[in-house]
Amino acid sequence: MNIRDLRYLVALAEHRHFGRAAAASFVSQPTLSTQIRKLEDELGVALIERAPRRVMLTPIGHDIADRARRILAEIDALREAARRSADPEAGSVRLGIFPTLGPYLLPHVITRIRDRFPKLELLLAEEKTEVLLAQLRHGKIDAAILALPLPDDQLHVEFLFEEPFQLAVPADHTLAQRRSISLDDLHEESLLLLEDGHCLREQALDVCQLAGASEKSGFRATSLETLRQMVAAGVGITLLPQLAVAPPVPPSNDIVLVPFRNPPPHRRIAMVWRRSSAMAAFLLELAGLFRQLPASLFDATSAAPLQARDSNTPVP
Repeated sequence: MNIRDLRYLVALAEHRHFGRAAAASFVSQPTLSTQIRKLEDELGVALIERAPRRVMLTPIGHDIADRARRILAEIDALREAARRSADPEAGSVRLGIFPTLGPYLLPHVITRIRDRFPKLELLLAEEKTEVLLAQLRHGKIDAAILALPLPDDQLHVEFLFEEPFQLAVPADHTLAQRRSISLDDLHEESLLLLEDGHCLREQALDVCQLAGASEKSGFRATSLETLRQMVAAGVGITLLPQLAVAPPVPPSNDIVLVPFRNPPPHRRIAMVWRRSSAMAAFLLELAGLFRQLPASLFDATSAAPLQARDSNTPVP
């Protein structure tokens, strides 16, 4: 048994097709098939159920493929630790981040990271939370920036910041005339929300439950930008995270942002990585750069609104 054979098995488990697994492994299909057979002979069990048009793993095949992923992740971490020992600030780091945060957070921190670690290769993966957690467990990424709480006590959690929400309403909505609101003002309102799988959906539902609001039926957005456009079109109202409405995000004349009075609803953001990671010391320093963002960036009352307000807008 060798590392190469374990990589072949993992590739086959992911692609469920000998040809595609061979292409992903940069070998011929007969070579990959032969090595899988040798691995089965060595272990004395069948790992693959071979059918004319598909490949399925046996139950023990699934178990061994999962173990192989963990072994390969540790081997990759070992190599990265060796490289980083020669130059702690060089090498690469694979960082996951979820879609309703990544495009809005990264512009504020990438320059800071480049200045601090000029030789670092930062590889970004933008996926939903559940996908990132799976990639983290399987060693496909080194760390992830996610919203708390998380259902995995095998991860080290480094808290970064709290991001408040603002209410986004069409310019002609009654709440657009308010300087600020409380959760009680959302009672019996219906909000536009994202589709299942987005952590922002769960966070917004929690706010709705607290406020006595509900989800607008018949619509679920696939992205934060879709929500923004639906509000601008007058379809409804929604919650937007503070970073998604702060500069350099351009303003809209058709949307008014209404901040919540303290304490505003918010989400808690953290960087997480495997407790066994050989990169822990470096990741801790990287997390510190995200934590150093200015407090004014998260102040909804000082951020530029998406629509300029008239100075005579009534105060509630």
